[in-house]
Amino acid sequence: MRLVVRVIEARGLPATDADGPRDPYARAQLGKQRAKTKVLRKTLSPAWDEEFAFRVGDLKDQLLVSVLHEDRYFSDDVLGQVKVPLTDVLDADNRTLGTQWYQLQPKSKKAKLKDCGEICLTISLSQNHSEEIAALAHWASDDLASNSDKSAELVKGSSLPNIPIEISTAVSESDEIEVIKEDKSNGGPSFVNMLYQIFKPKDTEAPAPSLSNLDSSPDVLEETPSTSSQSHEKQDQEASASMTFDELLKAFGSRHEGKEMPDNLSGGVLLDQVYAVAPSDLNTHLFSPSSDFLQSLAEIQGTTDLEIQQWILENDGEILKRVISYTKAPTKLVKAVKATEDVTYLKADGEMFAVLASASTPEVPFGNNFRVEVLTCIMPGPELPNDEKSSRLVVSWRLNFFQSTMMKSMIENGARQGLKDSYAQFSELLARTLRPVDAKDTTDNNEVLSSVQPEQESDWKLAFRIFGNFTLLSSIFAFVYVSAHIILASPSIIQGLEFPGLDLPDSAGEVVVCGVLVLQGQRVLNMIGRFIQAKRQRGDHGVKAQGDGWLLTVALIEGTNLAATKSSGFSDPYVVFTCNGKTKTSSIKFHTLEPQWNEIFEFDAMEDPPSVMEIDVYDFDGPFDEVASLGHAEVNFLKYNISELADIWIPLKGKLAQACQSKLHLRIFLNNTRGNQIVKDYLDKMEKEVGKKIAVRSPHANLAFQKIFSLPPEEFLINDFTCHLKRKMLTQGRLFLSPRIFGFYTNLFGNKTKFFFLWEDIEQILVVPATLASMGSPSLVIILRKGRGIDAKHGAKQLDSEGRLKFHFQSFVSFSVAHKTIMALWKARSLTPEQKVQLVEEESETEDFQNEEGGSFLGIEDAKMSGVFSSTKPFGVSTAMSIFEGGPLERRVMEKVGCLDYSVTEWEPVRPDVYQRQVHYKFDKKSAQHEGEAMSTQQKSPLPNKNGWLVEEVMTFEASYSIST
Repeated sequence: MRLVVRVIEARGLPATDADGPRDPYARAQLGKQRAKTKVLRKTLSPAWDEEFAFRVGDLKDQLLVSVLHEDRYFSDDVLGQVKVPLTDVLDADNRTLGTQWYQLQPKSKKAKLKDCGEICLTISLSQNHSEEIAALAHWASDDLASNSDKSAELVKGSSLPNIPIEISTAVSESDEIEVIKEDKSNGGPSFVNMLYQIFKPKDTEAPAPSLSNLDSSPDVLEETPSTSSQSHEKQDQEASASMTFDELLKAFGSRHEGKEMPDNLSGGVLLDQVYAVAPSDLNTHLFSPSSDFLQSLAEIQGTTDLEIQQWILENDGEILKRVISYTKAPTKLVKAVKATEDVTYLKADGEMFAVLASASTPEVPFGNNFRVEVLTCIMPGPELPNDEKSSRLVVSWRLNFFQSTMMKSMIENGARQGLKDSYAQFSELLARTLRPVDAKDTTDNNEVLSSVQPEQESDWKLAFRIFGNFTLLSSIFAFVYVSAHIILASPSIIQGLEFPGLDLPDSAGEVVVCGVLVLQGQRVLNMIGRFIQAKRQRGDHGVKAQGDGWLLTVALIEGTNLAATKSSGFSDPYVVFTCNGKTKTSSIKFHTLEPQWNEIFEFDAMEDPPSVMEIDVYDFDGPFDEVASLGHAEVNFLKYNISELADIWIPLKGKLAQACQSKLHLRIFLNNTRGNQIVKDYLDKMEKEVGKKIAVRSPHANLAFQKIFSLPPEEFLINDFTCHLKRKMLTQGRLFLSPRIFGFYTNLFGNKTKFFFLWEDIEQILVVPATLASMGSPSLVIILRKGRGIDAKHGAKQLDSEGRLKFHFQSFVSFSVAHKTIMALWKARSLTPEQKVQLVEEESETEDFQNEEGGSFLGIEDAKMSGVFSSTKPFGVSTAMSIFEGGPLERRVMEKVGCLDYSVTEWEPVRPDVYQRQVHYKFDKKSAQHEGEAMSTQQKSPLPNKNGWLVEEVMTFEASYSIST
C-alpha cells in the first residue's frame, strides 16, 4: 500500500525576519521515510506542485508535513507543520481526502506565533491488490499448516509487515476459515475485515470472503481490482503499440494544452546548447523508438544489457512513459550495477518538449535512499541567418532523497561528477549528427540588444534634477535680498581698520551672515559644475565598435540595492567598464538607488581574447570632489559560458555593496569575427616573439585541454611542457599554455592535481640557476599579484610576506624553449602596446620545437601495460629492494646499463605505506642506442598480501640524434 501526497502550495506563511522569508520549502515524513520539495526564493506564497509516494508500514502512523525556511548558515527554521493520521485517509470515501487547505501549527506549543499560515495538500491511499491478497493468503496457509496462534504478526514476504492484527481462526466441518468481523479486545475491526473493506468493489455488498476462498478459488482473485488494473495496462500497451510515436505525442499533447514548461531542477544545468535542427526533429532523434542514439551512447559509455521498452499512453492520454533498464559500466569505486529509468513526458506540443527521467540504482551503496532525476527540455532556439530552424537543449538534474543519510554530500558530489562526465559524452555524440550553433551564428544577440532602449534625458530635465532643490531657491532669495539691501542702504562710515575699498564686518552677526553667503555661493558653484560635468558625461552608449577580432558587447540594464552615500538617502551612480586596457563609461543616474540605464557599450575589436572585465560603480559628486565607490566586480570569461553571460546578475563587492547586497543586471556577448583565422594570426604573432615555429594543435588536443580545465570552446592550446611542480615534494606533470591561462595538470597513480591562473595575474617571473637539488636544471619561480590566483593556492609552494603566491617549476626537458614561450605569452598579455614595441626579438632558431613536447595528456591509469621481463632469483625481497634504496648497489647497476649522472631523491611518504621519489639520469651513447636524458617519478607500496613490494614508474625521455655526412 502506498500513500500518495501532492504538495501544491502554501499561503500566509510567517515572515522569518523584517525582510520576509527567503527560501521556503515543504518536507513530508511518514515513519522514517522523508521527501522534500524544491526551495523557492523570497516568497510568502510558494507554489511547489510536487507529488511523493510513501510505502505504508503501520496504519497507526501519521503523515507529518512541515514548511521550513532554508538557512544557509544555520539549521533550517520550521515555519509550521500539520499532522494527518492514516486512519483518516483510510476511512475517507475512495480512500482519499481530496485537495484541502490545512492550517499549519507551530512546532512547539510554547511558540509565541500561532498563525503559521496554510498549506494545500492532496492525500490518498493506493495499493497493488494482488500483492496484498497474495500475502494474506500466504499467511493463512502458513497459519493452518502450523496450527499455531500467531495473531499479532504477518509472515515474512507481506508488503505490510508492521501492521498489528488479531485474527481468530477455527476449522469447521467443511474446513473453511471464518473471519471474526470485530475484535472484542479493543472494539476495532479485525485486520482481515479491514483489508476486505479496502479491496472490495464499491458497487457490491457481497460479504467478506473467507481465507480458504482466497487460497483456493481463483475466481475471487479474478474479480479483484488488481486483475482489472492489469487488464487496463494490457489494453494500454496494445493500444500504444498500434500507434506511431508522433501519434502518441499528439494524443498526449492534446490533453496538456497550455501547460507551462517546468523550471530547471535544483541540482544545476548539465547541458545548455543550441543545435541547428527543428525542436520536433531533435525530440525524435533523442526519444523516438526508431532512433539508435541511446544504443550508440551505451557503446561509448560501456553500458551493457540495454533494454528499451515501448512508449505507453496511460490514463486516457494523461501519462506517456516508458522504462529503460541497463547495466552501468564499472568505475574505480563502484562495480557494474543495474539501473532502471522511468522516463515520462511532461510536455509535448510540437514546439516545446519536457521529459523527466527518474533513475534508480538500488545496488550502489545507499541506493535505496535516493533517485537521480534528469529533466530534458527542448525549446525553439534563435533564428539563424539563413532562416534555418534551431533548438535549444537544456538538461538539468537533482537528487531526490527518500531517507536522510550521513553520506548525502558524498552521494551528491559523486552523482554530480558522474553526470557531468556522462553528458560530456552525450554532447560529443550529439554533435556528430547535429550541428551545434555558436552564439555568433544567431541573430538572437541583435534581437536582445534591440530591446534595450535607453531613456533620453533632455538638458532641461537634467537641469531640473540638479538645480531643482531648496539650496538654489534659498541662494536666489539671499542674492535678491542682499542686492536690495545694497541699493537701499547708504554708504557706511570708514572706521576701525577699514580704508577706502575695504569694508569689514562691524559685528559678529555680520561675520556669520557673510560666512553663510559664501557657503551658499560655493554650493551653487558646485551645482553648476555638476551640471556641466553631467552634460558632458552622457556615456558611451551607441558608439559602434571598429575593426575585426574579438568584439565585446555589454548591455547595462539596471542596478538594484545600491548604497546611499548622500544625506538625502540616495546616490548618483554611474558605471565604468574596463577590458584589455579599454574603458567604457555609462551615463549618470541622479537621485536613485534603483537606476535604469538600458545602455549598450561596444569595445573595439581586440587581437587578444579578453580574460576579465572589471566593473566599477561610482557615485557622482561633482568635478571637484573625489568620487565614492559604490562597489566593484569582475567578470572572468573563462569561468562562464556564453549562455550564462547573455543575461546575468552580477553581485558587487566592497563594504557598502556587500552590506546592501547590490547587484547589476548585464547582458554580455563576446564574438570572434575572424573565425579560425584568428588562431593562426595569434600563433604567427607568438612565433615572432618566441623565435620558433609553433604548429596548430589538433581539435582533439584542444578538446582534451578544454575538458581538463573546464574552459570555454574558444580557448585553444599553444604548447605544453613536461616539468616538476615543487611544493613539499616534487610532483611530475605537464604545463599547459594558452592565450589566456597558465595551467598545470598531473595524474600520478590516481592522484590528480590541476590548477590555472591568468597571465594578467602574474607580477614577476624569476629564473633560478641550476643546483643539485633541482637535478641540474634551472627553475622558474612565478610570483602572482597580491590577492590573485586564489583558486590555484593548493599548487603554490609558499605565500610570501606581501601576500603573494609563489609557484616553483623545474626539470624541464627543454628549459630554454619553455622559458621563451612563457615570457612571450606573459609579455603579450601584461604589457602595454608601447612596451611591446620596445621588446627586442630573440634570435630565431630553425628547429621546430612543437613535437619535442607532444606527449599525451593521459594519466597513468589510461596506459595499457604489457609484460617485458620476468625472472626468479634465489634471494630475499629485502635484498632485491636494496636496488631501489639509492645506495652504491643501485648506482653500480644503473651505470652498468649505461646511465650516467644518475641522481635520486630520498623516498618520501605520500600516504600510509606509500612512498615516492624522483630519478634523473643520462644515457651513455656507447652503451645505449640513443643519447639523451630521462626524468621519472617512482612510487613504491607493499603488495596486498604484504609479501613483497610494488614499484611503479612514470618516465619522461628525451632522445638526441646525430647524423654524420
